[in-house]
Amino acid sequence: MARIFITGSADGLGQLAATSLIEQGHKVVLHARNAERGRDAIKKNPRAESVLTGDLSNIEETKNLAREANRLGAFDAVIHNAGVYQASSKEVFAVNTLAPYVLTCLMQKPKRLIYMTSGMHLQGRSKLDNFKTDINRITYADSKLHVMTLCMAVARKWKDVYSNAVDPGWVATKMGGRGAPDNLQKGYETQVWLAVSNDERAKVSGHYFFHQKERNHNTEADDALLQERFLNLCKEITGISFPHA
Repeated sequence: MARIFITGSADGLGQLAATSLIEQGHKVVLHARNAERGRDAIKKNPRAESVLTGDLSNIEETKNLAREANRLGAFDAVIHNAGVYQASSKEVFAVNTLAPYVLTCLMQKPKRLIYMTSGMHLQGRSKLDNFKTDINRITYADSKLHVMTLCMAVARKWKDVYSNAVDPGWVATKMGGRGAPDNLQKGYETQVWLAVSNDERAKVSGHYFFHQKERNHNTEADDALLQERFLNLCKEITGISFPHA
């Protein structure tokens, strides 16, 4: 039995992943943006261990969320599921780019890290020069390339952790819309599999998956110098250093 923390698990793919893991007998800690959403999360998954709250668009709340998670003890896996799509560039950057960085740095190191990205990251650009000058130029696709970059940096630096990224596809959630064409079940199965499976195909690091199959990703994310620059910029913005061990 594993213990998993899932960000953004009040609804959508995060909630469905939590339900699947709980049904398999695992312990799951949920996360929601605020107390009201937290109550909704527990109603949907009443057998969850607990729910933590924190607005990931706010760096201080994200730091506090990491502290609250650490008080609960170590997790076997963390699924960085939370994300925003139709939002301002400022919110997209805070939630999609900075929050996974902050939580990765401050939470106790789990055995497995799963980062939710998107096929749109293939069209993304790092735009590191805009991090401190003009984040209004940063798009959703760019933010999902940042997630890939973080995932690959973790895989390179933390050899004792399985760090992988997942494209869930375009599925019919609140974010994806009712007309989304991809399979909803397959939209959450891969992150569940990566979080707990003993399948050797899941016990890897530095890979990008779509429906439990490896896919090619934007190779910009593999550039070690770019990764270091990305981590340093995140450190300058958040005040949090990436732990090297």
